[in-house]
Amino acid sequence: MKLRALILALCIASPVGAQNDPSTAALNAARMLEQASINLTEADGARDRVRALTETIQAYEAGLSAMRDGLRMAATREAQLTAELRAREKDVAQLLGVLQTIETTAPPVLMLHPSGPLGSARAGMMLSEVTPGLNARAQALARDLQEVQTLRKLQQSAAETLVEGLTGVQDARTKLSEAIADRTDLPRRFVEDPVRTAILISSTETLDGFASGLSEISEGEIAATDADVSDRKGQIALPTQGVMLHRANETDAAGVTRPGVVLATRPRAIVTTPTAATIRYRGPLLELGNVVILEPQPGLLFVFAGLQDVYGNTGEVIPEGTPVGLMPGETPEIGAILSTSGDGTGTDRSETLYIEVRENNSPVDPESWFRTDKDG
Repeated sequence: MKLRALILALCIASPVGAQNDPSTAALNAARMLEQASINLTEADGARDRVRALTETIQAYEAGLSAMRDGLRMAATREAQLTAELRAREKDVAQLLGVLQTIETTAPPVLMLHPSGPLGSARAGMMLSEVTPGLNARAQALARDLQEVQTLRKLQQSAAETLVEGLTGVQDARTKLSEAIADRTDLPRRFVEDPVRTAILISSTETLDGFASGLSEISEGEIAATDADVSDRKGQIALPTQGVMLHRANETDAAGVTRPGVVLATRPRAIVTTPTAATIRYRGPLLELGNVVILEPQPGLLFVFAGLQDVYGNTGEVIPEGTPVGLMPGETPEIGAILSTSGDGTGTDRSETLYIEVRENNSPVDPESWFRTDKDG
């Protein structure tokens, strides 16, 4: 009875189905990185190199993000399968012992049973009932073992792909900086007066005060514009991939409450303008680090603070999707990316971008303009 219970328990236990999601995700990520590499090669000959390189960097970032997620899933899945296989080692060993005994026992002996012919018949019926289940469990075990081997090979081969991706995105960032420096075809609404800008910065202590005095930093009149993005209110994409860390008027760990939102981003993430806009200011400001202030339409300002590199010139009118900066931080080492310590909740997003929206010089909730239902 104990043997019968053991065999039946193994037969009716829920099989551990093979899950190809981790390997599929990593394979798709590798393809994304390969396509990004092709884009980088083609960007050199593109008419709009800035746009081409921006899209290339975004493709690399998406590919590297997908690779991280795929490897995390693979590591988690491998650990799960390994733990389950180890937990079943004793049962499998007992089952194999029984099967080996059956295989090595002479057929005449198998026909004998302490209860006589009736018992032998019943034993034969029982074995015939569990044989399909035994085969199914054996096949499931083989699939699990094969999946563990595949996932392990996937993680071992991922390092080379990641090295190529990280090298490619760094190359694309360098080329982007050069392309922006060479760009001369953007319209300008005004030219910044550096002396007036310096005076304004030194005389203000808050973002409110600086924003109020933005009209004073130009050399002359600021050309009027009829730009209007009000029909996109609430649907504008965020300027970079990130996870919402703090919403408007939430108090952070330092006890500071701000009217804007804070996104957690990955190091060196690219930040782009989500709409066509005029660059009203770019550079260091107060305690906010490097800041870019964009004007999509008269009376509306988008403030992005916490950047390391800022692109463009004050007064330029830039099209939607134009890069305005890069986040700070250091690109993680391969070992850190391959580490299984990440839990997928954004712990690898170590940098923060502060976003504030101002209407008629008063802050409003950025989520009234930006679509924040999906974290990237």
